[in-house]
Amino acid sequence: MELQFLGTGAGQPSKVRNVSSLVLKLLDEINEVWMFDCGEGTQRQILETTIKPRKVRRIFITHLHGDHIFGLPGFLSSRAFQANEEQTDLEMYGPVGIRNYVMTSLRNSGSRLPYRIHFHEFDQDHLGKIMETDKFVVYAEKLDHTIFCVGYRVMQKDLEGTLDAEGLKAAGVPFGPLFGQIKKGRDVVLEDGTKIIASDYVSEPKKGKVVTILGDTRKTDASVRLGLGADVLVHESTYGNGDEKIAKSHGHSTNMQAAKVAKEASAKRLLLNHISARFLGRDCKKLEADAQTIFENTQLVWDLDEVSL
Repeated sequence: MELQFLGTGAGQPSKVRNVSSLVLKLLDEINEVWMFDCGEGTQRQILETTIKPRKVRRIFITHLHGDHIFGLPGFLSSRAFQANEEQTDLEMYGPVGIRNYVMTSLRNSGSRLPYRIHFHEFDQDHLGKIMETDKFVVYAEKLDHTIFCVGYRVMQKDLEGTLDAEGLKAAGVPFGPLFGQIKKGRDVVLEDGTKIIASDYVSEPKKGKVVTILGDTRKTDASVRLGLGADVLVHESTYGNGDEKIAKSHGHSTNMQAAKVAKEASAKRLLLNHISARFLGRDCKKLEADAQTIFENTQLVWDLDEVSL
């Protein structure tokens, strides 16, 4: 499981940062890639990575500001050009209005997609659990921005314990159906009367990962709830220490506020994202260092950065 940042800038592209988009790579888990927001130029950024557009099976939109959605028509159209690859349907989640935006853009540009987009729209009265599969569940909660905006909490369900196959062979268990029974937690008795206790050969279930990805927001309790115990918390850091007043007026957070959210949520790791173009190299180091005085395990991310979970 990996995060890769396709755009880490705020508002508009700069020479060193594109606008908002990131992907959660779940290739080993379910052979899929999930995208969160799709700002202008996202498809161009993808060309600098190993990401295959057809692997993007779900797109989660935090809100309808242009720097988070203007890349959608281009990406969706380019995804359709993979004539030699399997065309797979796509699930899209986001605030009410995302379907109209996407379909109007595609219709007015004469774009035809050889796959279907299944839209899952919600408003502030229909949040909570928005998606569940056999391996993952995703929650959304309203944040505090200038328009309706959400944060997402992606929870991997606990992984089954692993079977000690070598230990079973050494104990005289013949490979076959008995292995399956033991994996399911059932004790078995061999032909010679030996009793095999399943719990001796199956490890404890492994706790699934939690990834929290927030849209634009002021510091709010919802951010803390979404980030509780998260393995990784991705939080915007549009402004720096001392910019609290302007951050509040524009519906954003400072690096210090992001760090406080991570600390209050007892998150394991904080990734600062959505950085204003006015912060250059040395300034960015200070943003990161200042935040680390509150939450030590803080990293400020750059375009194309990859973070393993």
